[in-house]
Amino acid sequence: METFFKAGERGSSVGQEIRAGLTTFLAMAYIIAVNPSLLVAAGIPAAAAVTSTCIGAGIMTILMGIFANRPLACASGMGVNAVFAYTLTGLAGGDWHAASAVIFIEGVAILILVLCGLREAIMDAIPVSLRHAISVGLGLFIAMIGLADAGIIVADESTMVALGDVFSPTFLVGLISIIVTIVLYAMNVKGSLLLGIVIAVVAGIPLGVTQMPSGIVSGLDFTTFGAPFQSDEAGVMGIAKVVTNPTLLVFAFSLMMSDFFDTMGTAMAVAKQGEFLEPDGRVQDIKPILIVDSAAAAVGGLVGASSITTFVESASGAADGGRTGLSSVVAGVLFIVAAFFSPLISVVSSAATCGALVFVGYLMMSEVTEIDWSDLLEGLPAFLIVAGVPLTYSISNGIGFGFIAYVAVAAVTGQLKKVKPLMWVAAFAFLVYFLVV
Repeated sequence: METFFKAGERGSSVGQEIRAGLTTFLAMAYIIAVNPSLLVAAGIPAAAAVTSTCIGAGIMTILMGIFANRPLACASGMGVNAVFAYTLTGLAGGDWHAASAVIFIEGVAILILVLCGLREAIMDAIPVSLRHAISVGLGLFIAMIGLADAGIIVADESTMVALGDVFSPTFLVGLISIIVTIVLYAMNVKGSLLLGIVIAVVAGIPLGVTQMPSGIVSGLDFTTFGAPFQSDEAGVMGIAKVVTNPTLLVFAFSLMMSDFFDTMGTAMAVAKQGEFLEPDGRVQDIKPILIVDSAAAAVGGLVGASSITTFVESASGAADGGRTGLSSVVAGVLFIVAAFFSPLISVVSSAATCGALVFVGYLMMSEVTEIDWSDLLEGLPAFLIVAGVPLTYSISNGIGFGFIAYVAVAAVTGQLKKVKPLMWVAAFAFLVYFLVV
């Protein structure tokens, strides 16, 4: 195990990797309850939704650990699953098989781009300042997710966002998780992020936030597996509906753009915490990461779990010491186990993971000092990324703002020579993406 994963070589240990894998899993555990609820809205049976969510996440996370050997975990992506349930299925005439086929086609397309080297080449074409900005934007985004999940910040009609109810049990659990995580980290306690989650879960019991499980064991249902190639009541396969429907094909392109750049940002965020980010912002061993992530999207469509993608919450495990793919294998195995014990796993509330996510956001803010804010070409596009990612609640939107701005500012300041050809391609693709979406 040590020879394969090289934990010692990367300054880690088997025990540290196991702990980091557990931290990542708990930070992502909410998806076991959230994703099936959305899939059910699309018409997928509840048991099948849980099975596809857990098994799909487990298999792809294990593969990420084995082939990429980096601490990244995969699961059905938030946002895309809502589009799957409430938009794609409706456009497909209520047929979730066809909606799954859209995801499958998008995944295959992006996998082809990775194998051709285009996805990696575009990452290499990104200016260093924008790479740092993506990390900072992701840090704010992660912290915002944690604070929102705990109800510490809430939507407000008059001010857009506001402080939540300080007497709310959910608020208190989130606050406890933040305080405990910071105190333990300051005391140099190993596994501080994991312990912060566990203590918050326990604290949530008397506050009514941690719900006792309705059961322990759940059965498996594989009826969604092979969804794109299953037929509706009229005998038409889902994938056949997509290839003959221009609207669904356009959606496949939109989802591809989102997947393409979301993973780029996530990989950089986790690489920063996992210490495999180069000084110039390049992610070490990026190609196998991109290959597995792209294949995951296709697998998500194939098993009917919506698009499976690399989760930014993986940064919590990396921040807790994860340096190798062993932590991913641990998280993946836990996802597969969770398929049988989903009622028990669901006791981990999203509020309990608030501290881990907020602390990771703090750690990622260090990148802000690497950006030359006095240079308009470097600073303005970077700012738009930093602000755009959390404020639009979308990694790809924020990156798109920065890419387009970089090309525009270079044009008006006479610095077009600094824009690499693939940056032009990416900026144009984002322009089309924004107009289509």
